[in-house]
Amino acid sequence: MQVLIAQLINGVSLGSIYVLLVTGFNLLLLVAMVIHFSYPSVVVFSMYIAWVVLKYTGNNLVLGVLAAVAASILANVASAPLFQKVMQKRGEVDINSTMVLSMAIGMIITDVLSHSFNKGFPVAFPNALGGSRPILQAGLITLTMGQVVALGVGVIAVSGFFVLLYRSRAGRAFRAIAEDPNGARLVGIPLISTGFASYAITGLLGGVSAILLAMLLGSATPGLCEQVSHKVLAVSIIAGLGNLVGGLVVGLGLGVLEAVVQGYISGSWSNAIAFVIMLVVILVKPKGIFGLKL
Repeated sequence: MQVLIAQLINGVSLGSIYVLLVTGFNLLLLVAMVIHFSYPSVVVFSMYIAWVVLKYTGNNLVLGVLAAVAASILANVASAPLFQKVMQKRGEVDINSTMVLSMAIGMIITDVLSHSFNKGFPVAFPNALGGSRPILQAGLITLTMGQVVALGVGVIAVSGFFVLLYRSRAGRAFRAIAEDPNGARLVGIPLISTGFASYAITGLLGGVSAILLAMLLGSATPGLCEQVSHKVLAVSIIAGLGNLVGGLVVGLGLGVLEAVVQGYISGSWSNAIAFVIMLVVILVKPKGIFGLKL
């Protein structure tokens, strides 16, 4: 029972990060009409930027957090003109062009991380970040600072995003574009500036996710880009592309399932579990459990 409780805690913490990542991914899909496969790579890149800043500022946590968030926002906004350039039709998702471009961006980021940071070796985040510090320990059950912060910040960030989406003028503009881009243009909603705003918000969520991953994992490698990309893709397809509520439920569920399985089965099965579930869902419900929102 203690093993199960410990893994459930791990799973909820990890799942909250999945939710943040998938929320940002789906926002760009709905508003900017872009399938941003390289978004997880941007998140890992932000982790590396935080590591560099922490290293050269004597582990100044405030500057490290700000650097990660700023790097994620700037990287996402900088990619916006590239995606808009290759979009052929504004009213639909151009899967081929956005997929190829985003994959290229992800490969470039991974290559840069492999050759320009710490000579390609894994980077370890300092103990000052406090992610591994135990807060509560009872037998096999350990509650760490990273788990508490990941869950708490995840809940606050996602709640704030949904308040923005459903309780603000900007959120109404996002939803209008997602529902009918041509109709939104006719009523005076600026598609380009609203699209840039979606990139900025996605970057903010990505920067927060980068810090939470750094606290929870304690290290990062260039290969983490691919691992995180697999999880985001799996959660999005299982839930239904563009489905924000579905991404929330499936992200938490997948995090818990992975943690429980890892607690009872030796070896790294997380990617296999995610893709087996994705395969079953595609065969049974091609539009995802909660349906597409495109």
